[in-house]
Amino acid sequence: MRALVQRVRRAEVRVLARPSGSGPDDPGEVAGQIGRGMVVLLGVGLADGSEDARALAGRLAHLRIFGDETGRLNRSLLDTGGEVLSVSQFTLYADTSGGRRPSFVRAAPPEQAEPLYLEFNHSLEALGVRVVPGRFRAHMVVEIHNDGPVTLLLDSQER
Repeated sequence: MRALVQRVRRAEVRVLARPSGSGPDDPGEVAGQIGRGMVVLLGVGLADGSEDARALAGRLAHLRIFGDETGRLNRSLLDTGGEVLSVSQFTLYADTSGGRRPSFVRAAPPEQAEPLYLEFNHSLEALGVRVVPGRFRAHMVVEIHNDGPVTLLLDSQER
């Protein structure tokens, strides 16, 4: 699993009713919003399983990317009570080495990816983190107010 993590002041996800026909004036339906915390764009790969979902959730919950009283990055979501906006993002497995059109053959198919995305979210919740999910397989608009900015890429295969 790959997680693109952004520390945020706030974030919101909207789901568009008709992705192919929606215009720029289509505000979409608010699916969720958070205050201070993280936006996690989560991609599931072909080789990923339940252990990857649980391990990555644990890493994120304890990842120290929030400032302490001196401004040093010493606090985690668990320390700060931060929230997570979790958005499925198969494009994190894009292979662009073959030209101008990305290939997604290393991304897990939806039947494999959705249960692991849900398990990741449930694992974070079991650790005490409030998780607001996007909508799997929906066309979403994500509004991110990146704080810092702090942006990290985590991969469950790199332990």
